Amino acid sequence: MIEIIQGLPPNVAAFNAIGKVGVDDYNTTINPLVKKIKQQSGRINYLLVLNTSLSNYTIGAWIKDGLLGLKYFTSWRKIAIVAKEKGIVNFTNFFGKLLPAVTKGFLMKDIDIAKRWISE
Repeated sequence: MIEIIQGLPPNVAAFNAIGKVGVDDYNTTINPLVKKIKQQSGRINYLLVLNTSLSNYTIGAWIKDGLLGLKYFTSWRKIAIVAKEKGIVNFTNFFGKLLPAVTKGFLMKDIDIAKRWISE
């Protein structure tokens, strides 16, 4: 399930992933908010807090995630991924260099730092 994280600036699409994440989470929660921010701000800051295992993402969710990334490829300004596993943080930091957005991974203990960073 995907929940919207409240209390961040209007140009930030912030989400908390818990439990199973599927296509409906993208259709009803992620995509509408990202689209709204793109229309209002032009550029999108994106924060994802992974409070679930990546294995809890369905194949459909992975496809939707990839399509979302491509659709707004030049609109991403900053992307922050917060995870419990150092491997996900390292992956984000390494492969984020291939994106036009500034991308940074954070450990869960640094969630407040991630929120400040994505809000700048």
